[in-house]
Formats: sequence, structure tokens, C-alpha cells
Amino acid sequence: MSQKGRGRLNSLDLLPDEAQDDVIWAVGQLNERRRSTADILFEFNDRLAVKGIDPVSKSAFYRRSARLAKRAMQLEERRHVYAGIADKLTPDRIAKDDVVLGEFLKTLIDDLLDGDGLNPKNAMELARAYKDIIAAQNGSAELRRKAEAEAKAKLEKAVGEATKVARKAGISEDVLSEINRQLGAI
Repeated sequence: MSQKGRGRLNSLDLLPDEAQDDVIWAVGQLNERRRSTADILFEFNDRLAVKGIDPVSKSAFYRRSARLAKRAMQLEERRHVYAGIADKLTPDRIAKDDVVLGEFLKTLIDDLLDGDGLNPKNAMELARAYKDIIAAQNGSAELRRKAEAEAKAKLEKAVGEATKVARKAGISEDVLSEINRQLGAI
């Protein structure tokens, strides 16, 4: 991506501050997807005219509309993806799923890097997000190791108690040795 500078400003970019509420209105109308882009542009320019502001060009408005539609589709797609994986993110699987989710988030960061409008602030935010993902994966792996160590300690304690009970019940040492060997393989 070798974009130099911010690019040429269009009539939409050059609107004064008093038109920002109208821009927000137009974006909201576009996101609702109930009216045609041409209809929204017509009313948008009427709203600007009431304030004594020159109209926005059709090409600038349509380019912005296309970018917004693309982002809305990406967000909708991601919402479906998250809905599909949300029920799989259970506490007993969180360590394994954190790795998968981390890799998924890294892919999203890559997609953002390929998109339009990357600036130094965005790049810094992406770097921080990537760092946080790695930290979360490392933390999750550490929690998993601790949970496994605790489970092993509980198992060893339970085996010790079971061995005492089995000896009192008269089970032979050969059988107890085999049970301990099998449990040790777990």
C-alpha cells in the first residue's frame, strides 16, 4: 500500500462543521438501506441548501455510499462468524479457543491493513491490538498449564486415598500397582 498523503479531497470532505449533523443523518439513512442513494443525496443536498452550503457532488456521495456499504457487509459477515463461534467459547475450551480466536483476529488485522485509509494512528492501534492478542494467548496458555497441574495434583491425591481404601479392603498389591500405572498414564 503506497498511498501518499490523504488523497484529493472531494465535496463531501470539504463540508463545513455546520453540515456534520447532515452528514451523520445521510450516513444513518444509507445504513438503514430503506431508500435509494439518489433519494438520500437529493434530500441531503436540500438540507445543505437550507443552510446555504453548496451541494455535494453525486460522484463523491456515491463513492462514500459504496465504502459504507462495503463496511456494513463486512460487519454483518463478522457478526455471523462471531455468532457461529460464540457457543463454542466455553470455559473448558477457552485456552484452545483463545488460540483460534487470536488467529482469527490476526486475520482481521491483516484485512484492515489491506483496506483503504490506513494512517499512523490506525497502524499504532493495530499494533496494540496484535500485542494484546499475543498477551491473551500467552495468558490463556499459562492458565491452561496451571489448571492441568491442579488437576494432576487432585488426581494424585485421589489415587493415594483410593489406594489406602483398597488396601484396607484387601485388594492385592499387584492390582493396586496396575491401577496406579494406568492412572499415571492419564
